[in-house]
Amino acid sequence: MREDEIRVQEMTEKEQALTEKELELKEQELIEQKPDYAEEICGIIRSAASAEEMAEKLGDYHEVDIAEALSMLTAAERKKFYRAIEGEDLADIMDFADEEDAAAYLAEMDVKSAAEVVNSMDADTAADALEEMDEHKRKQIIALTDEDTKEEIKLLNSFDEEEIGSKMTTNFIVVKRGMTVKQAMNALIEQAPENDNISTLFVEDEDGVFYGAIDLRELIIARENTDLEDIIRKSYPYVYGSEEIDDCIEKLKDYYEDLIPVLDADNKLIGVITSQGLVEVVDDEMGEDYVKLAGVIAEEDLEESVIESMKKRLPWLIILLFLGLGVSTVVGLFEPVIASLALIVAFQSLVLDMAGNVGTQSLAVTVRFLTDENLTREQRIKHVLKEAKVGLIDGILMGSAAAIFVGFYIYFFKGGNAEMAFSVSYCMGLAMLVAMIFSSTVGALIPLFFDSIDVDPAVASGPLISTINDLVAVVTYYGLAWLLLIKVAHLGG
Repeated sequence: MREDEIRVQEMTEKEQALTEKELELKEQELIEQKPDYAEEICGIIRSAASAEEMAEKLGDYHEVDIAEALSMLTAAERKKFYRAIEGEDLADIMDFADEEDAAAYLAEMDVKSAAEVVNSMDADTAADALEEMDEHKRKQIIALTDEDTKEEIKLLNSFDEEEIGSKMTTNFIVVKRGMTVKQAMNALIEQAPENDNISTLFVEDEDGVFYGAIDLRELIIARENTDLEDIIRKSYPYVYGSEEIDDCIEKLKDYYEDLIPVLDADNKLIGVITSQGLVEVVDDEMGEDYVKLAGVIAEEDLEESVIESMKKRLPWLIILLFLGLGVSTVVGLFEPVIASLALIVAFQSLVLDMAGNVGTQSLAVTVRFLTDENLTREQRIKHVLKEAKVGLIDGILMGSAAAIFVGFYIYFFKGGNAEMAFSVSYCMGLAMLVAMIFSSTVGALIPLFFDSIDVDPAVASGPLISTINDLVAVVTYYGLAWLLLIKVAHLGG
């Protein structure tokens, strides 16, 4: 390449770099200049604007931003806001607030205004918010709501919090089998003002039994002479309201539908699970499984008292205390080994930690594996063998690496001779290998066992596996030290 061509290329590269830098700076500047809508909303509410002016100005903002702004206001400022906004608009905003916040806002209103807002809210959101309220105020509000709202809230409250029906909404569109395309479209237009989940229309037969679903797009593009039966999906997925969330959550995740119908025991449509609701359910279940793996009976609330938190944690801690005493007793049996070769104590935690790590990994994979309810016996056995193989390979790699590094460490920093240094290190590496194989296998076996006897594998497995792994690692480490180092190699005093 000629010298002038090289110069041109270098200049082009510099210009490109400058352009990219300028774009980055411009993007950063735009981000910094992005308006803070919540602060703007607070400013409007705090201003001297009349109720009409306030309502008109706030009409330009999204309900999410208004809900965020409400949490930044004082109770007196919020009451000023309630007086300016109509009940239906307030209901839309409450639907985007946390249930605790929504409950607090309803409690700040007079009972009649709160009942009007509840009438316009999605029944599931209203039920959750009311559940967080003082019982006396809740009963007063419900008494003033209309009959449809009372029935919907009663329906939602009839399900246990562990049942999928407690997570549904009654906001959906329903049409009858046998309608024409035009009649179905008219039914949609008639119901849409009260129900905004319109991406899918659900079909009932003449007895009110769930028959199928129609995609809104299919209905829109259908010709007037199209037979409605031709666009009904009769194999549409559904769940029963009484199903446990844990039992049906994986099935729900497999379908990429905006709405999943919820049926009662008579196969009649009583509600739907929205995609947003499904995300919240999955998030809640992940949080519950996380605390269960830590040996906590239930998730803790940031606002709960120290005593309440202790009550949730103590049961497993008491059990683990006695299991830990068992481990300590076993360690005590090896006092003669420790007295003869005190150096090995320094590497005990290394063996225990690695065993605990692979056991926890195996447990996490197995609990996830068990979400599939259709597992065969062969699949379960294959999973255990796979985890054992993973433990074997990891144990060989980590045990060998640890043996080499520990051997050099003892030789150079502990003043031992090469024979003693590498005898101790390879004994430790072998113990790590055995402990990791066992821990990986146990991490798969124990949750499978608990699942087979209908005990939640997440809540029962975590702490138990950790303690069993510690016990096996201690016995393996000190047992091999006694056999290989003292009895065979005749090391120690």
